[in-house]
Amino acid sequence: MRFSKRGLVFKTNNAPEWMQGGAIVPTPLVLADRIRIFLGFRDYTGKSRIGFCDVDKENPHKILGVSEEPVLDIGKPGMFDENGVVPTCVLQEGGKVFLYYAGYSLGYNVRFQVFTGLAVCEDSSLERFARIQEYPVTDRAGSAELFRVIHSVLKVDTTYKVWYGAGNRFLQGRRKTLPVYDVRYMESNSKSSFPSSGKIVIDIPKGCHRVGRPYVVHESGLYKMFYGYGSEAVPYQLAYAESLDGICWTQKEIGLELSDSGWDSQMMAYPAFVRTKNKAFLFYNGNDYGKEGFGYAELVEE
Repeated sequence: MRFSKRGLVFKTNNAPEWMQGGAIVPTPLVLADRIRIFLGFRDYTGKSRIGFCDVDKENPHKILGVSEEPVLDIGKPGMFDENGVVPTCVLQEGGKVFLYYAGYSLGYNVRFQVFTGLAVCEDSSLERFARIQEYPVTDRAGSAELFRVIHSVLKVDTTYKVWYGAGNRFLQGRRKTLPVYDVRYMESNSKSSFPSSGKIVIDIPKGCHRVGRPYVVHESGLYKMFYGYGSEAVPYQLAYAESLDGICWTQKEIGLELSDSGWDSQMMAYPAFVRTKNKAFLFYNGNDYGKEGFGYAELVEE
């Protein structure tokens, strides 16, 4: 694969106050007349709420609309998502749209914990989602006591194939502790109930402390995963892998590297890949976890 960078789309510098801290983890949904990109919009304290940015299907630089208020706000005090919610995966089923999201809570002896929540919208406006429950659909489990977040769900017949990030520890870095997590796979017959364990399918590369955001698509009999890996020196870079079964993966060249300067010169994170009728795009965040906004690259060679 080879992509050509197209630059920033949504910029946070003139955004409303609840969006000014960043626009993270772009999670696209291709609609009939636009691409709706769900985002975790951070306020000045770093707390995230989920909103959206609508862009043109053939030219994502053309913004068609931005949510005026969150489609999903932070959770109730004491809940797993009380300190922020970030979109991770969208599933359309039965005329409804289901939104998986990462819910953050702060720790005392650890910096944070993050687990998966699930919300649903039953009308075509997609402007307000309701939680299906106040507790996680993936909660603490063995070897995933701190992090357990779904990033991709594909339904094949009656089986939900799920790729997620999981881990249970932090490493001490030079300035702060560093979360340690890998990419795992599991299956379920339910969109909201999952086994307590899965299989590690992408392990942490040597010299790194994490690998995550597995965004998986299935095309022409091939599973394709876009993901990120990071070290203390370079918080995130992008990667790509292919698989025949969604379990055994072979890493391939993605054709995208850090820029020499600008918004994605220090990190590239949280990829999400979509195709429209004539084009294919990879949305992602840049420096400081999307503080300046989000941008995209266009597929120019398969």
